Amino acid sequence: MPNITLIEAINLALHSEMQRDESVVVLGEDIGRNGGVFRATLGLLDTYGEERVIDTPLAETLVAAMAIGLSTQGVKAVAEIQFSGFLYPCVDQVVNHAARYRNRTRGRLSCPMVIRAPNSGGIHAPEHHSESLETTFAHMPGIRVVAPSSPSRAYGLLLAAIRDPDPVIFLEPTRLYRLFKQPVEDNGEALELDVCYIDREGSDITLVSWGAMMHDTRLAADQLAEEGISAEVIDLATLKPLDMATILQSVAKTGRCVLVSESPRAGGWASEVAANLAEHGLLTLFAPVMRVAGYDTIMPLAKMERVYIPDVERILKEVRKVFEIAPK
Repeated sequence: MPNITLIEAINLALHSEMQRDESVVVLGEDIGRNGGVFRATLGLLDTYGEERVIDTPLAETLVAAMAIGLSTQGVKAVAEIQFSGFLYPCVDQVVNHAARYRNRTRGRLSCPMVIRAPNSGGIHAPEHHSESLETTFAHMPGIRVVAPSSPSRAYGLLLAAIRDPDPVIFLEPTRLYRLFKQPVEDNGEALELDVCYIDREGSDITLVSWGAMMHDTRLAADQLAEEGISAEVIDLATLKPLDMATILQSVAKTGRCVLVSESPRAGGWASEVAANLAEHGLLTLFAPVMRVAGYDTIMPLAKMERVYIPDVERILKEVRKVFEIAPK
C-alpha cells in the first residue's frame, strides 16, 4: 500500500473510476495535455483518450454547462474548475439547472456530476485563488458539498461523489495537496457520504472542522493531549447534508465544543453547526460553543495570508476560554 499525497489520491481515484466505469468523463481547462493546474489529472489523457479527457476553453460557465448536459444524458461528468474562486461563473448553471433537474423533471432526469475545485488559501496565491466557498454552495438546495481532509478521505470520498446520482461540489484543500502522505490502497472502495468521521475519540471537548483546517485541528488536539485534555476530533467531510447526529452525540459526551473554519466568520458553516447545537444540544453544553474562523474580509495577499488563516494557537486560545468557563 503506497504512501501518497492528497493530490495523488485524487489522481488515483480518477484513474480507478475511469477504468471501472466507461461512462466517467473528465473535463476542464488544461486537464488533458497539462494534467491540470495541480496535476490532478496527470496521465488520464494518455490512458483514456480525448473522448473521455476533454480540454475545454477558458470558460467556466461552459465547463459547468457541458458537465450538466453530459450528466443528464447518461455520462458521469467530472469537471475541474482550476480554483474555487472561479466557481462564481458556474453558479447560474449549478443552481438553476444541476440542482433542480431531479425536481424539475419529477425524477425522470438526474445530474450525476462532480465539480472539483481547489479550495481555501495557504499557497501564496491571489485572493480569488484562495477563497473558501463551501458555505456559498452549502446554502443551495439540491447540491452536495464535500471537503476531504486527507489522502485516504480524498480517494474514498471522490469515488463516492462520482457514483452519487446527484450533483456534488468537491472542494479540495489546496494547501494539503502535498503537505503530507498517507497509505492509500487502490481498492475501489468508496467512503460513505453524508456522515461525519470521528478522527479521534475524546472525553473533555469536541473539536469540529473540515478540509484544510482539519490539519491544524489535529495538531491542536495533539498539543491538548500533552496538557491532559482529551479532545474528540470530528471531520465533517460532507458539509451538506450535515450529519448533526454525530456531532450532537459527541458534544453530549464532552459538554464542550470548538468549531474551526477557514472561511469568514459571519454566516460561515461553523455558524450553522453552532445554531444546531444551540437548538438541539443546549442542555448538554457546559459552556458556549466557540468558533475559530477566518476574518470578515477578503483573503489577503501572500505576506498576510498566515495572519488570516486560523492556526493551532488560535484554536488553543478558544479551547482555553471554554475551560475557563467550564473547568474539567
